[in-house]
Amino acid sequence: NTAVAEQLTEFKKEVDERIEKGEPKISAIIQVIRKYIKISKPIRFDGNGYSDEWKEEAARRGLDCETSCPVIFDQYLTEDSVRMFESAGVMTRKELEARNEVKWETYTKKIQIEARVLGDLVMNHVVPVAIEYQSKLIDNVYKMKQIFPTEEAEKLSAENMAIIRKIAEHTSYIKEHVDTMVEARKVANKIVDERAKAIEYHDKITPMLEQIRYHIDKLELIVDDQMWTLPKYRELLFIR
Repeated sequence: NTAVAEQLTEFKKEVDERIEKGEPKISAIIQVIRKYIKISKPIRFDGNGYSDEWKEEAARRGLDCETSCPVIFDQYLTEDSVRMFESAGVMTRKELEARNEVKWETYTKKIQIEARVLGDLVMNHVVPVAIEYQSKLIDNVYKMKQIFPTEEAEKLSAENMAIIRKIAEHTSYIKEHVDTMVEARKVANKIVDERAKAIEYHDKITPMLEQIRYHIDKLELIVDDQMWTLPKYRELLFIR
């Protein structure tokens, strides 16, 4: 809002200057708008602003492509930003610095909570259920060997064996990386500076959340629907 207000103020100032020099009002407005259209060309994009295409185009244009939320907060403390907020009487430099401290702390807290909840869900729901289903498949494989000749039993149990291996791979990855994530959080929590701590959480913890989630999603597609204790995506969208 402050940025829009500043731009409208600047726009009116330029239009008024042209009018004072004798230029008709409509002409003055059009000329100033034309000027701004040319100035804003480097940041205008008619495609999907969330696509990789825009990221590549923005980089080609030399625009700031920073994706780290804690680092982006620094923009509130640039000289231009401070000048804008202070000239509008919205916030002083000290107030902006204080708000940034809160933003960094809030970001860290949110990732902390997400990491703790994910760890709880993994160790109390996902992994136990996956191992239980895996045990049923293993039991089935052994029973198949008792009923059918060895070669035929191996052929008939091939699919179950593949699923057993997949479950083992996914659960092993999940458990290992949840432990790694816990240790990474302990390291990050020792950082006193709120900005540095938030950056550490963004760079180290957040990627782990995505990696662990990927393997959980794979297990969700494998484990028996009746055994899976958490709502599945389709249930969240259409049922519950």
